[in-house]
Amino acid sequence: MAVKTIWSITFACGHQADRDLSDRAADRRAGFAEWLAKQSCTDCWRASKEDDEQDKALWLKAKRAEEQAGSEAWSEQYLMPPLEGTERAVAWGVRCRHQVLAAAYTALVTEGETSEAEWEGIEESARAVTRAGWWIDQRSSQPDDLPELLQAATEADRPSENPYF
Repeated sequence: MAVKTIWSITFACGHQADRDLSDRAADRRAGFAEWLAKQSCTDCWRASKEDDEQDKALWLKAKRAEEQAGSEAWSEQYLMPPLEGTERAVAWGVRCRHQVLAAAYTALVTEGETSEAEWEGIEESARAVTRAGWWIDQRSSQPDDLPELLQAATEADRPSENPYF
């Protein structure tokens, strides 16, 4: 008598299906059938995966909104000028500027040897860079490199009184 190949599985979700296990060795079919019975069926698994993705997307959206609000409040508190660029780039640039400057303050002033007066000069240089893309490009830079990066910023990264320049 041959080992059966079609197994009736009652999944953990309560659904039932006949599964062809002929692609498995005969001595492994029973164990695999037991394992399948502890899982959700394919449809329930996909549905839970979609719910997870939606939950993750909602969580991420809320997290981004929270970060954005914090960065905008920080920008107002420290009198940072508005950034220039597309709407999406400006929002991202504001978050990046906040993160870059906060990390640099910690590295240079709190943990380093930069005085508050020297930091004010760095902060003033940072105010002059208003292109959102510049801040986005610097988001992965080392905090100690900020003064040098600000010096390297070109005129294209700073505002011009001529709107056609």
